[in-house]
Amino acid sequence: MLEGEDGKELRAYTIGHSSRSLEEFIKLLREYSIGVVVDVRRFPTSSRFPHFSREVLERELAIRGLRYYWLGGKLGGFRKGGYLKYMRTKEFKEGIEELLAVIDGSLKEGVGVAIMCSERLWFKCHRRFLADELVSRGVRVLHIIDSGKVYEHKRKPNTTGANTIVRGGGK
Repeated sequence: MLEGEDGKELRAYTIGHSSRSLEEFIKLLREYSIGVVVDVRRFPTSSRFPHFSREVLERELAIRGLRYYWLGGKLGGFRKGGYLKYMRTKEFKEGIEELLAVIDGSLKEGVGVAIMCSERLWFKCHRRFLADELVSRGVRVLHIIDSGKVYEHKRKPNTTGANTIVRGGGK
Protein backbone atom coordinates (compact mmCIF):
# COMPACT_ATOMS: atom_id res chain seq x y z
CA MET A 1 0.00 0.00 0.00
CA LEU A 2 1.07 3.53 -0.72
CA GLU A 3 1.92 5.69 2.24
CA GLY A 4 1.37 9.37 2.74
CA GLU A 5 4.22 11.70 3.56
CA ASP A 6 3.79 10.86 7.25
CA GLY A 7 4.20 7.11 6.63
CA LYS A 8 0.55 6.16 7.17
CA GLU A 9 -1.34 3.93 4.75
CA LEU A 10 -3.34 5.84 2.15
CA ARG A 11 -6.96 4.80 2.45
CA ALA A 12 -10.22 5.98 0.92
CA TYR A 13 -13.80 4.89 1.29
CA THR A 14 -16.52 5.07 -1.32
CA ILE A 15 -20.19 5.58 -0.58
CA GLY A 16 -23.39 5.97 -2.55
CA HIS A 17 -26.01 8.27 -1.07
CA SER A 18 -28.86 6.33 -2.71
CA SER A 19 -32.23 6.99 -1.07
CA ARG A 20 -30.76 7.53 2.39
CA SER A 21 -31.91 10.34 4.60
CA LEU A 22 -29.34 13.02 5.38
CA GLU A 23 -29.24 11.80 8.99
CA GLU A 24 -28.55 8.21 7.92
CA PHE A 25 -25.82 9.41 5.55
CA ILE A 26 -24.13 11.51 8.26
CA LYS A 27 -24.35 8.60 10.71
CA LEU A 28 -22.49 6.38 8.22
CA LEU A 29 -19.80 9.02 7.75
CA ARG A 30 -19.33 9.23 11.52
CA GLU A 31 -19.28 5.43 11.89
CA TYR A 32 -16.30 5.23 9.55
CA SER A 33 -14.53 8.37 10.90
CA ILE A 34 -14.95 10.27 7.66
CA GLY A 35 -14.29 14.00 7.76
CA VAL A 36 -14.12 14.71 4.03
CA VAL A 37 -16.64 13.89 1.30
CA VAL A 38 -15.45 14.02 -2.31
CA ASP A 39 -18.47 14.20 -4.61
CA VAL A 40 -17.74 12.55 -7.97
CA ARG A 41 -21.20 13.02 -9.48
CA ARG A 42 -20.88 14.82 -12.78
CA PHE A 43 -24.29 16.39 -12.18
CA PRO A 44 -24.45 17.02 -8.40
CA THR A 45 -28.18 17.48 -8.04
CA SER A 46 -31.12 15.32 -7.03
CA SER A 47 -34.77 16.20 -7.50
CA ARG A 48 -35.88 13.06 -5.64
CA PHE A 49 -33.48 13.64 -2.75
CA PRO A 50 -32.84 17.39 -2.62
CA HIS A 51 -30.71 17.08 0.52
CA PHE A 52 -28.06 15.53 -1.76
CA SER A 53 -27.93 18.51 -4.13
CA ARG A 54 -24.47 20.06 -4.10
CA GLU A 55 -25.35 23.33 -2.37
CA VAL A 56 -27.49 21.71 0.32
CA LEU A 57 -25.06 18.88 1.00
CA GLU A 58 -22.05 21.18 1.15
CA ARG A 59 -23.85 23.42 3.67
CA GLU A 60 -25.16 20.53 5.80
CA LEU A 61 -21.75 18.86 5.96
CA ALA A 62 -20.08 22.15 6.94
CA ILE A 63 -22.59 22.66 9.77
CA ARG A 64 -21.48 19.27 11.11
CA GLY A 65 -17.76 20.02 10.77
CA LEU A 66 -17.26 17.93 7.63
CA ARG A 67 -15.61 19.14 4.43
CA TYR A 68 -17.00 18.76 0.92
CA TYR A 69 -15.14 18.74 -2.39
CA TRP A 70 -16.75 18.44 -5.80
CA LEU A 71 -14.53 16.68 -8.34
CA GLY A 72 -17.35 15.59 -10.62
CA GLY A 73 -16.17 17.90 -13.38
CA LYS A 74 -13.03 15.80 -13.81
CA LEU A 75 -14.05 12.47 -12.26
CA GLY A 76 -17.80 12.27 -12.84
CA GLY A 77 -19.43 9.57 -14.92
CA PHE A 78 -21.57 9.73 -18.07
CA ARG A 79 -18.73 10.28 -20.56
CA LYS A 80 -19.07 10.14 -24.31
CA GLY A 81 -17.37 6.98 -25.49
CA GLY A 82 -17.52 5.41 -22.03
CA TYR A 83 -15.62 5.88 -18.81
CA LEU A 84 -12.70 3.60 -19.67
CA LYS A 85 -11.93 5.74 -22.71
CA TYR A 86 -12.31 8.89 -20.62
CA MET A 87 -9.79 7.53 -18.09
CA ARG A 88 -7.03 8.03 -20.68
CA THR A 89 -7.61 11.78 -20.88
CA LYS A 90 -5.55 14.56 -19.34
CA GLU A 91 -8.63 15.81 -17.49
CA PHE A 92 -9.15 12.45 -15.75
CA LYS A 93 -5.48 12.22 -14.78
CA GLU A 94 -5.63 15.73 -13.31
CA GLY A 95 -8.74 14.73 -11.36
CA ILE A 96 -7.04 11.64 -9.94
CA GLU A 97 -4.05 13.74 -8.85
CA GLU A 98 -6.43 16.16 -7.11
CA LEU A 99 -8.20 13.25 -5.43
CA LEU A 100 -4.89 11.76 -4.25
CA ALA A 101 -3.92 15.15 -2.80
CA VAL A 102 -7.23 15.31 -0.88
CA ILE A 103 -6.71 11.76 0.42
CA ASP A 104 -3.13 12.52 1.51
CA GLY A 105 -4.10 15.84 3.11
CA SER A 106 -6.96 14.27 5.02
CA LEU A 107 -4.71 11.48 6.23
CA LYS A 108 -2.34 14.09 7.66
CA GLU A 109 -5.29 15.58 9.55
CA GLY A 110 -6.33 12.16 10.83
CA VAL A 111 -9.71 12.07 9.07
CA GLY A 112 -11.08 9.66 6.51
CA VAL A 113 -12.19 10.44 2.97
CA ALA A 114 -15.34 9.14 1.30
CA ILE A 115 -15.70 9.28 -2.48
CA MET A 116 -19.41 9.78 -3.03
CA CYS A 117 -21.80 9.19 -5.90
CA SER A 118 -25.51 8.40 -6.11
CA GLU A 119 -25.55 4.63 -6.59
CA ARG A 120 -25.51 2.62 -3.33
CA LEU A 121 -23.65 -0.32 -4.89
CA TRP A 122 -20.15 0.61 -6.03
CA PHE A 123 -20.02 -2.11 -8.70
CA LYS A 124 -22.98 -0.49 -10.51
CA CYS A 125 -21.26 2.89 -10.53
CA HIS A 126 -18.19 4.51 -12.05
CA ARG A 127 -16.68 4.37 -8.55
CA ARG A 128 -15.51 0.87 -9.54
CA PHE A 129 -13.21 2.43 -12.14
CA LEU A 130 -12.00 5.09 -9.71
CA ALA A 131 -11.34 2.36 -7.14
CA ASP A 132 -9.35 0.31 -9.67
CA GLU A 133 -7.25 3.36 -10.47
CA LEU A 134 -6.63 4.18 -6.81
CA VAL A 135 -5.74 0.58 -5.94
CA SER A 136 -3.33 0.50 -8.90
CA ARG A 137 -1.64 3.50 -7.27
CA GLY A 138 -1.37 1.79 -3.88
CA VAL A 139 -4.42 3.26 -2.12
CA ARG A 140 -6.51 0.91 0.00
CA VAL A 141 -10.16 1.38 -1.05
CA LEU A 142 -13.11 0.31 1.10
CA HIS A 143 -16.68 0.48 -0.19
CA ILE A 144 -19.32 1.37 2.41
CA ILE A 145 -22.47 -0.58 1.69
CA ASP A 146 -24.27 0.06 4.97
CA SER A 147 -23.67 0.25 8.71
CA GLY A 148 -21.21 -2.51 9.55
CA LYS A 149 -20.97 -3.59 5.90
CA VAL A 150 -17.78 -2.64 4.09
CA TYR A 151 -16.16 -4.33 1.12
CA GLU A 152 -12.43 -3.99 0.43
CA HIS A 153 -11.79 -3.33 -3.25
CA LYS A 154 -9.66 -5.85 -5.08
CA ARG A 155 -8.74 -5.14 -8.64
CA LYS A 156 -9.58 -7.97 -10.97
CA PRO A 157 -6.48 -9.48 -12.64
CA ASN A 158 -7.59 -8.47 -16.15
CA THR A 159 -8.35 -4.85 -15.29
CA THR A 160 -5.85 -2.07 -15.45
CA GLY A 161 -5.27 1.54 -14.62
CA ALA A 162 -6.03 4.47 -16.88
CA ASN A 163 -3.29 3.94 -19.41
CA THR A 164 -4.24 0.54 -20.78
CA ILE A 165 -7.20 -1.19 -22.35
CA VAL A 166 -9.36 -3.70 -20.49
CA ARG A 167 -9.69 -6.97 -22.40
CA GLY A 168 -11.76 -10.05 -21.64
CA GLY A 169 -10.08 -13.40 -20.99
CA GLY A 170 -6.92 -11.87 -19.54
CA LYS A 171 -5.43 -11.17 -22.99
